[in-house]
Amino acid sequence: MNEMMWAAQLVERRQPLRVSRVPVPRPGPGELLLKLETSGICHTDLHVADGQAFPSGAPEPLTLGHEGIGRVVEKGEGTTVPLGTRLGAPWLHDSCEHCRSCLTGWESYCPTQRAHGYTVNGSFAEYVIVQERYAAVIPEGLGSLPAAPLMCAGVTAYGGVMKADLAPGKLAVIIGCGGLGQYGIQIAKLTGATVVAVDTNPLKLDEARTLGADECFLAEKAVEGVKALGGADAVLNFAPSNRIWPMVTGMVNNFATIVSVAMVAEPVPLVLEWLTYNGCRITGTSVGTRQQMHDFLALARRNGIGIDVEPVALQDVNHAMQRLARGDVKGRFVIDFARSP
Repeated sequence: MNEMMWAAQLVERRQPLRVSRVPVPRPGPGELLLKLETSGICHTDLHVADGQAFPSGAPEPLTLGHEGIGRVVEKGEGTTVPLGTRLGAPWLHDSCEHCRSCLTGWESYCPTQRAHGYTVNGSFAEYVIVQERYAAVIPEGLGSLPAAPLMCAGVTAYGGVMKADLAPGKLAVIIGCGGLGQYGIQIAKLTGATVVAVDTNPLKLDEARTLGADECFLAEKAVEGVKALGGADAVLNFAPSNRIWPMVTGMVNNFATIVSVAMVAEPVPLVLEWLTYNGCRITGTSVGTRQQMHDFLALARRNGIGIDVEPVALQDVNHAMQRLARGDVKGRFVIDFARSP
């Protein structure tokens, strides 16, 4: 077993990650050590790196990353998974298991949950510690490169679509056709709903068509286009901007479901009277539970759900994050540890 590993760590907020050699962690009771093959790079990694401070209780420096795929190479006391098993290190490291959210099946909303790359060290490293009970088993047939973004982006989109209450005959609008939105289009199509993609970038709309969107509109023409189709029964926002709100309110039918998927910190002008006369439901989604992850991975394998991934080496993670911040990626960046130093 190696004693040292390469890792990309946040040493100082709003500064590039430091890629250096650090000690390999050792698993404790109930824990497993994964030797990672891949790790997706997520917009949440940008939010963490750009935060006002390190998250409460997080190690300093902090290894980012929460979309890891790897194999078990060391086991802590009390674990039963065989060595060599391929597992995922998702956002959720563990939860309290006794609060109302956990006991009612919504552990991803646990107020004291711990998350990889946020409150515990994550998957921007050659090795990562996972809790056996929370690690995701990766089905055979899913390659480690395309499977990595499923650990967060994919299951987040899945959770959003599940909350949108889609069905044949309904019209669903996907706003924002980056990586998350591309997953959303594919998952929404499986419900039988008519899927409309909206973006400001014509190239992303071309990709949306390739992935199965029934109609595509540039943002400035979306309200008119969607209303001409009969209006939206559900809107899922994957765009990290509050400027979409007038578009959303202009296109929805009565009793539509509006799901906020992207992390948008700025407020929107919500008029309560508007809710009174149209009966719309507004909700959000937060990654996914262990059961949702299990169900989604099986769905992704059966239906070939996936998006374009661009492999990068760990030492190029800062460049990839800069490009991600600019929107300069077709789908998702994935660290390929076969390219590590």
